[in-house]
Amino acid sequence: MTTTLITGASKGLGLQTARRLTREGHTVYLGARDARRGARAARAVGARPLLLDVADDGCVAAAAEQVRERTGRLDVLVDNAGVAGLVRAAGEVTAADMLAVYDTNVLGAVRVTQAFLPLLLRSVSPVVVNVSSGLGWLAVAADPSAHASLVPFWISSLPCNSSEAALNMVTVLYARALPRMRINAVDPGHTATDLNAHTGARSVEQGADIIVRMALIGPDGPTGGYYTADGPMPW
Repeated sequence: MTTTLITGASKGLGLQTARRLTREGHTVYLGARDARRGARAARAVGARPLLLDVADDGCVAAAAEQVRERTGRLDVLVDNAGVAGLVRAAGEVTAADMLAVYDTNVLGAVRVTQAFLPLLLRSVSPVVVNVSSGLGWLAVAADPSAHASLVPFWISSLPCNSSEAALNMVTVLYARALPRMRINAVDPGHTATDLNAHTGARSVEQGADIIVRMALIGPDGPTGGYYTADGPMPW
C-alpha cells in the first residue's frame, strides 16, 4: 500500500488530489491546519486527517511522528499548501509581507520535507511533488511582452511570484542532493481556487491532473524538473 501525505488538502487542489490518489489505492494523509475542516474533508474522500500547519515547526514534527508510528514510512509527499499574500506595488512590500508568504510557500515545504525525509528514505520509491506556479517563471517575469499571454493569470506580486521561483530552486537542489528520490515541481495552471477567488479558467479536476500524474511516477521517472499538463517546461 502506498502511503501519501498532501499538505493544505482540506479544499481545492489538495482535496481533489487526495480524492484521486485515494481512488488509486493510496493511503492518504490529508494535512490541514484546521482540525475540524480537515476531518470533514478526509471523511468526504476516504483519507486520514492529519493536523498539519506547515508554518509551525512543532506541528510539523508532531505530524511526522504520527505518520511514523502508524506506517513507519512515507512513499509520496505532495507539498501543496500555499498562500497568495497581498498584491502591492513592489516598492510598498515590506519584509513582513515577504515572510508571511515565504513561511508557507517556501519554508513550509522545507519544514515538511525535512521532517518527513527519514520516512521518505524508508520507501522503496519515494516521490515529492512541489506544487508551484507559472508566476515563478523567470523567463516570463523578465519579458513584459510575455505577460499579456498569461492575462488574467499573470500578476506582479513580489512575495508570491518570488516565492514560487524560490520553491522551484528548492526543488532542483533537493533533487540533486537526493538522487534516489523523484522530486519535481508542477504548475496546475490558472485553476479556480480560493487563492484567486475562483477566477481561474481551469477546474480543480483539471488542475489536479499534473499533480496526480507526477505523484504516480515510478523509480525510473524524471526528477528535478518542472511540469505542466503539456509536459516538461523550462524554468
